[in-house]
Formats: sequence, C-alpha cells, structure tokens
Amino acid sequence: MFSMYAEIIRIRFLTMLAYRVNYYSGIIVYSINIGAYYFLWNAIYGGQSSMGGLTAQQMVTYVAISWMARAFYFNNIDQEMAMDIKEGKVAIEMIRPYNYVTVKLMQGFGEGIFRLIFFSVPGMFIVSFIFPIHYPDSAVTWSWYLLSLMISFVINTQINLITGLLTFFFYNNEGIMRAKRVIVDLFSGLILPISFYPEWAQEILKYLPFQAISYLPGMIFTGGMAGEKIYTALFVQFVWVMILLLPIWFMWWRARKSVVIQGG
Repeated sequence: MFSMYAEIIRIRFLTMLAYRVNYYSGIIVYSINIGAYYFLWNAIYGGQSSMGGLTAQQMVTYVAISWMARAFYFNNIDQEMAMDIKEGKVAIEMIRPYNYVTVKLMQGFGEGIFRLIFFSVPGMFIVSFIFPIHYPDSAVTWSWYLLSLMISFVINTQINLITGLLTFFFYNNEGIMRAKRVIVDLFSGLILPISFYPEWAQEILKYLPFQAISYLPGMIFTGGMAGEKIYTALFVQFVWVMILLLPIWFMWWRARKSVVIQGG
C-alpha cells in the first residue's frame, strides 16, 4: 500500500515537472510581493527597533519565508475534488483499491515537493540577494522549522480536503473555496503577523487552525519563538492535525453513504 501511494506522489511530481516553466514566472511575482511588503514594513517601522515582537530585520525575513513557504504548502486539491464530484469521476475512485482522500493528500504532497524544489528554494535564494534576509544560525532551529513547515502543509491540505468534500453536500461550493483562500491567507499570518492583530482578535485566532499554517513556522524561522515556545507551537500544530482528521473522516463517511453526482 505504501509503494502505491509513493507512486502517486512520484506521478504528481512528474506531472508538475512538465509545466515547470510556469513556476519560474511565479518566482518573479512572489519576489515582487516580498519587495512591496519590504518597503511597506520599512515605512511602518519608521526607525522603531521592534513591533509586534519582531524587529525590522526579523519582519523582512518573516515576510520572505512566509511567502516562499506558501509556495510549498499551497495546492488546489479542493478544486480538483469539486471537479471530480461534479463530473462523476469520484464514483469510479470510490471502487478502486485505495482511499480517495488519502490519494488527494499524496497528490498534494507530490505537488508540494515540486514547488519546494523548483519554486521555494530557488525563490528564497534569489530574494536573499535583493533583500536583507537573515537565516537561522542553528541547525536545531532549521530542524524545528522544517518539521513545523511539514505540519503546516498537512494542516493546509486538510482544510482543502474539507472544502473539497463540502461539494458532496452543496454541489457547487465555488464561493466557499474562494472565501477559504482569502481567510487562510489573512488569518494564517501570511499578510499580517498575528502578533499585530488586536488582542481580542489574537485570542480568537488561538482557537482556529490558521495560525499553524504560516505564523508559527515563520516565527520559528525568524527567531521570534525560542525554547519552550517552539515546543508549544509544534504541539498546537500536532493537535490541529488530529482535530481536522475528525471532520474529514465524518464527511467522507457521510459522502460514501449517500452520493449524488451532478451530471453522473
């Protein structure tokens, strides 16, 4: 079974490889985004040494690593699932000797590996020549960050799976998918670090999974978290992985019991 899922990852990687040229332009677009935020945050700091628990140097690094990390954990699994359900393809997937939801997770992972190699790593390399990025000096910090980044991928993909599974019940959830993308970017800390939100908003976001996608890994990378705070951040991420499994399992169970395929 493991070899089958490994093959799915490989096939997805090779499929993405055929269109790798498209991602080179994406590096330019992300670099422009980082540049815009660089000048914006320099203006906001205005000579202040620290804001929201981050120095100006750390903020530049946070912005750069968060956008390049997004290139790794981002995928369109929810849209693919919605299309499978609308076209009736999911009925065939259900009778095959594998779990459809797990296959989608593996496909997302194959895409993520491709994006990491051909987008995030070269993008971060190029950006570091343009903006003053500070990389962690400790191999331990790198290890914690990479672990946190992997968990963030799982959580983001789990949210995509939930959004995609909603198509079974709403049949057309384009609006939900668009809203989900905006909510994840806004509340994950990608656009604005959560420490910059009002205290009441921070309290609410503590009970939502979005901070585990961008904010927590970014803070580990920049040194905004250290020691016990890193362990707490990783614990929070692991807890959300476990919690999000429940709605995925329940929705898939309900979907298999009563499948109504549009056009199928």
